[in-house]
Parts: sequence; structure tokens; C-alpha cells
Amino acid sequence: MAPPPPPAGPTLFLPLLLLLLLLATSTAPSAAAPEAEEFTEELLLRPLPDRKALAHFHFRSTAPPASSVGRHHHLFPKAISQLVKKYHISELELSFTQGRWNYEQWGGFDPMSTSNAKPPGVELWAVFDLPLSEIDATWKDLTHTLSGLFCASINFLESSTAVSAPRWGFKLNEGNLRYGALPREAVCTENLTPWLKLLPCRDKAGIASLLYRPSIYKGYYHSQKLKLRSSQSLGIVLDQTLTVVLQPNTISGKQLYSNHGQLQPSWSMKHLFNRKLSGKCLVSESSRIFIEVDKGIVDKVNKSGSDLSWNNEFFVLSNGPDRLIKNLNNLEVQSSSIYEYDVSNYSEEKPFDVGITWKLPLIWSCSPSPFYASRFLMGSGNERGSIALSLMSTNLHKKTFGSPNDCLIKAVIFQIVPWYVKVYYHSLEILIDGNRKTVSEVVEKIHVTPSEDKVSPGTLEMLLKFPCSMQSATLTLDFDKGFLHIDEYPPDANQGFDIPSALVSFPEFNSARNYPEIDSLLGSPLLENFQEDSVVKAYTEVLLVPLTTPDFSMPYNVITFTCTVLALYFGSLLNALRRRIGEEERELKKTTTRRGLILLVLAKLRGQKVDPIESGSSSESTGSKKLLFKVVFVAVAAVLFHYFSNSS
Repeated sequence: MAPPPPPAGPTLFLPLLLLLLLLATSTAPSAAAPEAEEFTEELLLRPLPDRKALAHFHFRSTAPPASSVGRHHHLFPKAISQLVKKYHISELELSFTQGRWNYEQWGGFDPMSTSNAKPPGVELWAVFDLPLSEIDATWKDLTHTLSGLFCASINFLESSTAVSAPRWGFKLNEGNLRYGALPREAVCTENLTPWLKLLPCRDKAGIASLLYRPSIYKGYYHSQKLKLRSSQSLGIVLDQTLTVVLQPNTISGKQLYSNHGQLQPSWSMKHLFNRKLSGKCLVSESSRIFIEVDKGIVDKVNKSGSDLSWNNEFFVLSNGPDRLIKNLNNLEVQSSSIYEYDVSNYSEEKPFDVGITWKLPLIWSCSPSPFYASRFLMGSGNERGSIALSLMSTNLHKKTFGSPNDCLIKAVIFQIVPWYVKVYYHSLEILIDGNRKTVSEVVEKIHVTPSEDKVSPGTLEMLLKFPCSMQSATLTLDFDKGFLHIDEYPPDANQGFDIPSALVSFPEFNSARNYPEIDSLLGSPLLENFQEDSVVKAYTEVLLVPLTTPDFSMPYNVITFTCTVLALYFGSLLNALRRRIGEEERELKKTTTRRGLILLVLAKLRGQKVDPIESGSSSESTGSKKLLFKVVFVAVAAVLFHYFSNSS
């Protein structure tokens, strides 16, 4: 019987086609499920009115929820991911700052000053997704971890005497926020290096390659910040920012000083950072550089009748921008203009360098906050004193609310005071334009957490309302200075003790910006942060309080003097004793040798045989006998004289 014929071609092709369709449908959802990690880098440059230049670096790393990628990361720093998961952090912000932000010259009503102007030293706050009973122990472990990660003294914030739990004065929360500050912490490259290690390209490529250490740390203001937000639905968003204020020289090398009628110093990236940009970080989704021109310059250019292009009668940019972005404030009034450059268009063969050259003298001012806040100490001596907070109006309400006199401006004050500065909160006095006001007339809401000796600091949160017509206000609080144990004094105790900066915020004023020309799909993280609702706020100075300090030099002097006397006494005594014995032995040997030689010479002359050692010994014994006889004779004579004198 003949075998059956083979099946036709279409019959074999149909099962294979069905199998491929099944595989495609089964693998398509799993391939689209995991989300990719992203990294972006941006740099904002801005000329300042006081002949300085602002540089703001912004790096964002995002990680999708852990369920989609597991514990493996390609771009996102694994150390931060482990930190968030172990300590259940929903929000965290850590800043290292050297210098103080100049709110009068550099602005106080823009997102830059609101979000990136930080107090001197270290500031750390975190919001935990934990029960309230576990937060304090978790905070302690978190400070130790961050201290090792960033090579800083953040572990000093582990103590309950250095951390507070504000409710609404700093950030509205449900009691799961902890705040701490170290005003005296020094900032150096040891803190910047681990911060750069969190970037996928570090400082070897991309915008971070501009961070030349001598150029960065010679500035007037330096603040590096790390901020992260975490949620189960969005994953982890990590923002790393570095804000520096530099003093540029002119491109020709001639330094011009601030004066009316003189040009602003022209500068470029090469002169600011001593580097040129040779392309972007290869793993970054976007790499942009912005040059922002402030509202004061925009107004001057518009008044002159020319459009704000990159080449106008006041200034010119070295490179033409890829795009011009207009910035509108919350009143829909143009506040600045931003020129955008795409770094991906450049490479090592074609490096990128952009700068600004001024054609005509131009004087402008940045938008101020509603009040300039400053803080100082009053009183003298080491027993008591007063803390004074001064607010000076900038008449911003006339531009915002028109010019009504019956309106009110609200201000929130947040202040932490160490336990050894014992503040009497009932002594609060308020002066408005030189007139004393009662507390109930000005204070709308207040929350005080009194300090406890060697346990916790004091916290003050106040919501104040001031009339719009007010020009100045002063708040004073009396305090007594406590005593510390000798072990609690730092090595430089005579320098004084620091009170962290106070935070003054204005909840009715929002510094958010609007960029109507930006497509939401192609927007940048830096400009997205500027669009977020952020309350205008300002930090005051750090106070240096002198306390009663023991004279640590007296124990040192006493110990030094005593040890010197004992060393001289015992040293001299032992020296004298050992030297006397040695001299007697040497003299005895010399005498014996001399006598032996004389006797030997005499014996040779007489023809006799004499042992010099025995002769010396015999002569010594004879001398000893004579000395002994004399001593006995003197003693007997003294006894006889005493006897006869008594008998008579």
C-alpha cells in the first residue's frame, strides 16, 4: 500500500502562524509592563544686579515603582533606593550651604530664592510613612546613614536636643516630620564628591563636567541640595541641585567695579567654570542649558522699544538660542525670559560655550519678598538677653493688591532655640512702626513647644497679620542663658553657640511661574519645579550666643606647671645622685692608678718589687684608719666637753 501524500503548504503554515500569534500576545503585556528609569540634566545661568552671576545645576533621576523593576537599577542610585525602602521615607531634603543668600540683591520673590536659598550649614528634614512611635528611632538611624553617605557630621542630629517636630510653621504635616539644622557645619569637596557619585555619569561627562572645584568653591554662595519624593504609585523622584553665585571677570580680563554708568562684566561658561561642555551625558534623556534674563532687564529692553531677542541694544549672546521661553508670574505679567540651548547638538569636536556680552550700562533690581527679615541679639553679659526679629516692608502689596490701606499681610515665623537658651515666650513684645501692639492684635495663631533641659529644644510657630501700610515691625523675646556640663562644651567653646536660622514665610504670596509656550510632553524638570506652587519664604541670619564658659586654660596651666616642677625636681635629684656616685668611682680609680704608678716608679728606683694595687689599698686603708681615729677623737672630745660643762 502506498504511503499517504504529504500535506499541502497552507496546512503546515496555519499552525505555525497560530503559535506565533499566541507567543506575541503572551509576551506583549510583560514587555510593556516595566517602566524605564530616566535621568535629565540642566543648567540655568542668570546675571545678577550686583555684577555677579548665578549658576543653578539641576539633575533628576526617576525610578519606577519597585514592583516593576525589583531591586535592580540601571540609572537610579541604589543607595538612595535602599534608603527610601529601609526607612520608609515619603519626602526628604538635605542641603549643604556655605554663605548666605542676599535677598536684597539676588531676589526673594522667585522660585530660585524660594526653593534653593538655604540657611548656612546643614539642614535636614524628612517625612516618614511610619507610626509616630517609630519615627524618632528611625530618624536616629537615618542621620547616621546620611552621615556616612555624604561624609558629614549629620549624625550630630541624632540627639533629641537637636531635632524638632514642627506641625505647620515649616511644612504642614500630621506629626510625622522631623527637622534638624547644624549651622556650624563646614562644606567642602568631601561633601560634593559623594553627591556627584549619585549621578550616572558623575562629573566625567555632561553638564556635571563643568563642576571645576576651584571655580565652584571660590564663590560667594554655594548650596548643594538633595531632595527626594517617594510613593507606591509614582516610584522615587530624586532631584539634585547645586546653586552657586560667582564673581565673573570680563572676557578681556579687565575687572570693572560696580558703579553707575559702567558696563556689567561680560562672562561665558569658560570664564565661570574654566571648562567647555563637550556634549551631554550619554544616558540622559535631555540635556539643556538656560540663560535667564530678569524682569528688570526685560522692562528696560521693552521700554527702549526693541524686542527681547538674543541680540539687542543692551546685550548679545555669543550663540543663538534654540528657543525663547517667556516666563509669566501668577498675575500673568512677564517676569523674565529664558533662552534655551540643547546640549545634544554638541560634541568633543564641537564643544559648547555660551556667554553674555553687555553693550550699554544697565542697572536693574530683582523682585523682592514682601518683607526683608533680619534677626539680631540684644543685651549684654552672660546671664540674660533678647532675640529681636525685624521686618522691613518692600511695598510689594502696592504691585499685588493695588494700594489699599485696609488689607492685611500674613507671615509665618518658625524658630528653633536650643535648650540652653531658655526663652520666656510670655515676654513677646511687638512694635509696628514704633508703636507697641498687644499680642492678640497681631498674632492670629501660635504653637509653642517649650524646651526641656538636655532633652529637647524649644520650637516657636506663629502666624502674624500685619497691615499693608506697615513699614517696619520688630518682635522681641527675652531669654536666660543656661549652664552646660564640662563635657558638653565643644572644643571652640569660647567662639559661642549657634542658634539656627529662623524661617519667615508669606502664605498669601506664591512664587510659581507659568510657561505657556512649553509643551507638557517636552518640558524640563527644572522648569516644572518653577511651575509648582511654592510659598515665598526667607531665612534669617544665624545667631551667635556667648554663654558662661569655664576658663579651660587654668587646668592646662596647672597641669603644665605641676608636671614641669616635678620633672625638674626628680630629674635633678636623680641626676645628682647618679652623677655623685659616678664621680666618686672615677676619682677612686684615678687616685689608685696615680698612687700605684708612683709606688711602681719608687720600687724600680730602689730595686724592689711592689704590687701597685696592694700598695694603694694599704695606703687607702691607712688613710681610712686615720680618718676613723680623728672622728672618734672628735666625738669623745665632744662627749667629755658636754659632761664637764654640765657638772660645773
